Parts: sequence; C-alpha cells; structure tokens
Amino acid sequence: MIVFRILAVVIGYIFGLFQTGYLYGKSKGVDIREHGSGNSGTTNTLRTLGIKAGLVTFVGDLLKAIFAVAVVRFLFLAVDPDTEPMIKVFEMYAGLGAVLGHNFPVTMKFKGGKGIACTAGVILAVCFPAAPLCLLLFILAVAITRYVSLGSILVVTAFLIQALIYNQLGYLHVPQGNVLEFNILVGCFTAMAIWRHRANIVRLLNGTENKLGKKAE
Repeated sequence: MIVFRILAVVIGYIFGLFQTGYLYGKSKGVDIREHGSGNSGTTNTLRTLGIKAGLVTFVGDLLKAIFAVAVVRFLFLAVDPDTEPMIKVFEMYAGLGAVLGHNFPVTMKFKGGKGIACTAGVILAVCFPAAPLCLLLFILAVAITRYVSLGSILVVTAFLIQALIYNQLGYLHVPQGNVLEFNILVGCFTAMAIWRHRANIVRLLNGTENKLGKKAE
C-alpha cells in the first residue's frame, strides 16, 4: 500500500502544477509573480487582474484538486478493487500532492500559491461534511474584517477540527486503523497553510495586513 500512497501524491502533484493564475496572467501579458505578493494564487490574481481573473483562478485551482482526487479514486479502484476500504486515505494523499504541486511547482522554480483554493477542493472532494462550516467562516471573516488571509487560516483550522470530530464519529468512513494517518494528513494541510501565511499573520498582528479591495502594486 506504500506504492499507492506515493502514486497518489505524484498524481496529485502533477495536477497541482496547473497554475491557473499564472496561465491566466500570461494570457493577458502579465506575469502574476511580478506583482503584489508575488505568488500565483487567487488573492494576488484578484488584486492584480480583477474579479474575473480571481474567480477563474479560484475555480481552476479548486477543480484541479477535485480532479486529482477523482482520478486517484477511479484509477485505484479500477486497478485493484481491494483498495476501496482505504480509498479515502489515498484520496487525501492525492489532495496533499495537489496542494504541494500548487505551492511548490517544479515548473515554476517552486514559486506557487498558498494552497487555499486547492485545499477547498480537497475538502469538497474528500471531507464534504466539513465544507459548509469552512465556507461560512471564510465568508464571515472576509465580510467583517476584509482580511482574506484571516478567512483562509480559519478555513484550514476548521477543516482540521472537523476532521478530528467527524473521524471520531465515523462520518468520513475512514478505516479505524487509518484514522490517525488521515488526521495527520489533514494536519499537514493546516500546518502548510499557516506556514505559507506566516507573513500575513505577522501583518495581522501588527494591523498592517492588506484588506480585500486594495490593488496590488
């Protein structure tokens, strides 16, 4: 089963290399990495190129994670139907690979985004019961404070807490012997997102974080 785990991460990583924001920017003659925060994620694309660009980037990054999970599920079950009890775990590895590919794309010298839209795709595809609260917290945080970074941090934190609870209750249908592994994987999403937002956290604490609506320079 180690081979399946590695293969799932690799498949996910390949999907993650599709940098929606960068490709959209290039179609407009703009290298998104040379503006604003310098990453190719949704927020920087939104600030640099506008609402349409931001929506396209968000949807593209969301879907690439969903597709990665779907491909792993279809492929693994087709090759070996006995993987079905473990499929949720393999899906999570695929999702993690997609976020790694998005955040650290080898094709772009490992300079990608922060992985929130991609993580949202994983939540929808693998841990759907956690999605409504994550979405609600994001909307409320951004609506009240206009800090996208705060909303993003709340999303990944809520994802982890809910995964722990839902796994304890058996709602995610993860085999009992793999619950800890699944929870650790979710913890990796949270830890990586917080690490990628470390500069934002410092600015939030200092009161200097950029609010939604401010154009990138």
